Amino acid sequence: MEASDGTEEHPLLQALSRFQVSEEFGFLLPDPLTELPAPYSPWMEIAQELPQLIAIHQLRSRVHQMPQLSTQHLRGHEELHLAHLVLSFITMGYVWQEGEEGTVQVLPQNLAVPYWEVSEALGLPPILSHADFVLANWRRKDPNGNLDTIIKLPGGQSLQGFILVTLLVEKAAVPGIKAIGRVLRAILQHDEETLHRALEELAGAIEAMSEALRQMHDYVDPAVFYAVIRIFLSGWKDNPAMPDGLIYEGVSDKPMAYSGGSAAQSTVLHAFDELLGIHHSEDSTAFLHRMRDYMPRPHRAFVEEIHRAPSLKQHVLSFGDVRLRAAFNRCVSALTDFRSYHITIVTKYITIAAAKAKAGWAEPGSGAVGKPPSALEAKGTGGSHIFSFLKSIRDTTREGMISA
Repeated sequence: MEASDGTEEHPLLQALSRFQVSEEFGFLLPDPLTELPAPYSPWMEIAQELPQLIAIHQLRSRVHQMPQLSTQHLRGHEELHLAHLVLSFITMGYVWQEGEEGTVQVLPQNLAVPYWEVSEALGLPPILSHADFVLANWRRKDPNGNLDTIIKLPGGQSLQGFILVTLLVEKAAVPGIKAIGRVLRAILQHDEETLHRALEELAGAIEAMSEALRQMHDYVDPAVFYAVIRIFLSGWKDNPAMPDGLIYEGVSDKPMAYSGGSAAQSTVLHAFDELLGIHHSEDSTAFLHRMRDYMPRPHRAFVEEIHRAPSLKQHVLSFGDVRLRAAFNRCVSALTDFRSYHITIVTKYITIAAAKAKAGWAEPGSGAVGKPPSALEAKGTGGSHIFSFLKSIRDTTREGMISA
């Protein structure tokens, strides 16, 4: 955050809803719609059958038969978000139906044009992002609070587990998101007691995020994630399998390149970094800032408002209170630990899984079907060099601690 001595009420001290942030669900879309209006049934019918259509290699032919629909009947951001989710999943299935060695160069006009229009209306790119995959892709399965995804891709229970565990991480962050406004108000009012409590709430939320992330081991099979799920999250920027990008027919004659879904597109960590004054390396910062283009427009504005707010770190340093420093450092330490644990998860689900997939494919009689994907072996689905990036942001987070 930038240093400031302004005393006007900051936008973040007003309603979170101004930024489409929910008091109960944070950046998750509250109770997303699960059905589009009747004119869009051709989209919904295909979306509900995606895993089966991909398995029998029929999705592309079904898309070619799909009517080109006008987006003018979509009303409000909830319908737009569901339309974007549906078209994103259909697009990823269409592009990757035959794996990384059977990609396409053109997204057909009957899919590309409405997808582009919905994307423009939401300020999102025309590709599957974290905002679709997780934030808008959940529903209550029953009154007991059990959750399910709205749209699915291949991967079965592991895909569902991957989405829902990530959702639980987002949900765990909510008390920390709500604490941001209290932190800023306490700084402006020089209320050290409220500031201390808000920082403790923030630290507790980040620690709860790590606990939620640990459930990945219980619900997601590394072999399924690496060999089946991951390719459908891959984009067409910085990806050797699609070096020229993708032509959106009826939109542009030139190919366009977009990054795939990535945890770096989650607004939560961007918001906490800005609040705590964490400064990453030039390369990492450039990548993270590019990932903000994949967030819903109001969430991006939320992060930018934190950046413009008075500096929490400078306030804690100038006040010189030992308890405040300890609470601030607990937040930074929790964020460092979360990023360390994310590295552990990536090691298991990408590096080790890749080695096992290669070994299994090479073994005679192993039963492995098809060559394991390799185009993004050392990269994240967002296109970053995954380990150097994750270790860099973990280390620069740790450097944000206030020394005694």
